[in-house]
Amino acid sequence: MERNTYLPEVTVDDFCRRLAMRSKHMMWLLGAGSSASAGIPTAQDMIWQFKQLLFISQRRGSPDAVADLTNPTVRHRLQEYIDASAIWPHAGDPDEYAALFEATFPSERDRQHFIDAKVSGAKPSYGHMALAALMKAGQLRLVWTTNFDSLLEDACAKVFDGTSALTTATLDSPSLASSTLADERWPLEVKLHGDFRSRRLKNTSDELRTQDATLRRVFVDASVRFGLVVMGYSGRDQSIMQALERALDQSGAFPHGLFWLYRDDAPLLPGVRELIDKAVALGIEAAVVRISNFDEVMRDLIQVTNGVDLVAVSMFAQDRPRLSPAPRPTGRTRWPQIRLNALPVVQLPTSYRRVVCSIRQLNEAREAVSAAGVDVLVTRVGNALLAFGADPDVRAAFAPYSISDFDLQPVSLAYLRYESLENAIIRAALATALGRSCGLDVVHHRNTDDLTPRDPAASTWRPLKDLVGTIYGTVPHAPDLYWREGCRIRLAWANNQLWLLIDPRPVLYGRTRANSELAADFSRERTVKRYNRQLNDLIAFWANRLSCDGDEIRAFNCRVGVDATFRLGSELGFSWRVGA
Repeated sequence: MERNTYLPEVTVDDFCRRLAMRSKHMMWLLGAGSSASAGIPTAQDMIWQFKQLLFISQRRGSPDAVADLTNPTVRHRLQEYIDASAIWPHAGDPDEYAALFEATFPSERDRQHFIDAKVSGAKPSYGHMALAALMKAGQLRLVWTTNFDSLLEDACAKVFDGTSALTTATLDSPSLASSTLADERWPLEVKLHGDFRSRRLKNTSDELRTQDATLRRVFVDASVRFGLVVMGYSGRDQSIMQALERALDQSGAFPHGLFWLYRDDAPLLPGVRELIDKAVALGIEAAVVRISNFDEVMRDLIQVTNGVDLVAVSMFAQDRPRLSPAPRPTGRTRWPQIRLNALPVVQLPTSYRRVVCSIRQLNEAREAVSAAGVDVLVTRVGNALLAFGADPDVRAAFAPYSISDFDLQPVSLAYLRYESLENAIIRAALATALGRSCGLDVVHHRNTDDLTPRDPAASTWRPLKDLVGTIYGTVPHAPDLYWREGCRIRLAWANNQLWLLIDPRPVLYGRTRANSELAADFSRERTVKRYNRQLNDLIAFWANRLSCDGDEIRAFNCRVGVDATFRLGSELGFSWRVGA
């Protein structure tokens, strides 16, 4: 079957309205992403932990050298080691998680203890409480999950004020799932990969391929009665994806629709796209829904669903630590203040240029901009391109691709709260504006941008030199590897505010696979002795430079078109404990 380039997509609000009308007829499939807000690592998080453990144990390297798994340099180093071994699946392969898990912990007992440690002590998130409230209202009957945790059970125990309401079937009791479904004893939760306490913990490639046949048959049978919402599941393991494929082969499958919820920072795997394509070709109402996170979409859903006890859900929030914006400290304070490396973004662009044309892929759009030789920032969301830049430049880039719509689209704060495509273009536009206003070169990455002095020998950079010494040069023993002192920036959302995070660091140019070890060692040596006082002074320097005295900054300074205009606050964020 030919793959459809377009995936049908519905907005979160549209999804919630549809679900509110048919919730009793929808079953849910939950993956690890639905437990992330409760503090349980996702499959992707654990993949990096497995790579880290394999690297440390087999290379006998220093744990400190690869301790920060959020650091792109560390991830690059770990991935290079995994790729060099040539025995494990490549990054993004559906078998990557299972293969690395089995390689790291060959013993089933050790894997079970690992999972046990990850889920131990976790508490249900708002989203789990919302699911339980839907169950109590009779609006949700059946949940399938690939997770090992007991978060939904714990949530139901609170909402139902007891443990007898929810029936949970695991790999140890597949017949319980079949009989409960046949007798319509709702609500029912089915754990497709077992419980973390189960004797039959399924988590390796061979085990996943031999997923319990009874549970899969029950799932396929249920697919002709219910629609399906997939939440937080990546589509990695073949046993579940094969069950979904088999379900589509049933006459009348998913009569109330198939909705796949996903986040931009977890792109859809090819197998998921093919599944949605096949469902659409069969006439099933199937679509993807781009969301911020599990908790937020569940909040929106229960607000429009009849009979849900919103009070019960809100009561749970009282059991959680409560955070609020810190008031400005005055005089002597009893508790220490924590100065953050974050500047508030107090003014954002209000709209994008929206272009609909025959371009279907983001890479194709960027290649069009490069071929036209124009200064335009672009991303692709849904079936449209979103761009910043002068209108003549935007038209020059995309006119060869049959422009059918050339309009404006408002900037939505909802998509800036996480690492979405909109977040990425806003960050890139801000970095471009800072480059224009502050005399900085900009290197764009997927989730971050690097800023370095355009002319590091200029006297304006003397204060930076006073803080760290030499601020540019070549890496010893690597004459083709050039570096400048700079900072890495990214955006984060906290307390209903967008913040620019500043990470002072040397930025390297000319990095290759051959010199990556020298590059990593040089970066570590440059930063390892930057203790609190010097790091504080560096952050203060960059904050002062990037804030531009609170003046408005523009990415393009174009008269005709959609510019990206920003203003940053001049005071770094801080945190401290109030009261007590």
